Amino acid sequence: MVATNVKSETMALMDKRSALEAEMNAIIDRLCQPGGPGLSGNLVDSEGFPRSDIDIPVVRAERHRLSELRNDHKVTTEKIDQNIQILHSSRLASRSSPPKESVQGNPEGSNNQNSPVVSDVPSASSHNVVLRDSSSDMDVDVMASIPFAMVDEIADASPAAEDGLQLGDQIVKFGNVEAGENLLQRLASEAQTNQGCAIPVVIMRQGAPINLTVTPRTWQGRGLLGCHFRIL
Repeated sequence: MVATNVKSETMALMDKRSALEAEMNAIIDRLCQPGGPGLSGNLVDSEGFPRSDIDIPVVRAERHRLSELRNDHKVTTEKIDQNIQILHSSRLASRSSPPKESVQGNPEGSNNQNSPVVSDVPSASSHNVVLRDSSSDMDVDVMASIPFAMVDEIADASPAAEDGLQLGDQIVKFGNVEAGENLLQRLASEAQTNQGCAIPVVIMRQGAPINLTVTPRTWQGRGLLGCHFRIL
């Protein structure tokens, strides 16, 4: 029952996270449209006067809302990750009782092969965990893709833009870089080490996993990618 309740909660949290991502992306699109103020652009002109080409109160309100959504997204993602660990531990505990599983999972008494299945979907990498039991055990089927960074700035005609990255894309895996410590440093190192070479990238876009390849390279702008990652 505990695992079933955790599964139900996790699925609800994943729906909530998808809704948060959709609202965040909508705000980002509005702020970063051509001529827009961006996520952190100045709201005053070169002479220090409020910009007349934008609705400053609306921009401030949307930036504030985006900050709230980011915090909610971080908390929700952390809770999903915790629940995945609980489900995984529960499954391992149930596997530690072979007599029970042998009877329930395989009535004919042969060796039980119903071990936890780790999804081999390439877009998920190690962040997609699928746990399955036989129908006579706890029915657990949860998959979570845990992004660790988001593209919050991207230049036109940059390598990142030309290779398919978009504003608001959430990075699940960038080459050999996955969630962990010193992410910005590791992302920069991965790009520099692979200059001129295609890097496999797994992203979440509008709640769906997508596979891309991005090639860090010199161009007319700054950096090798022309985009900025914000750690989630």
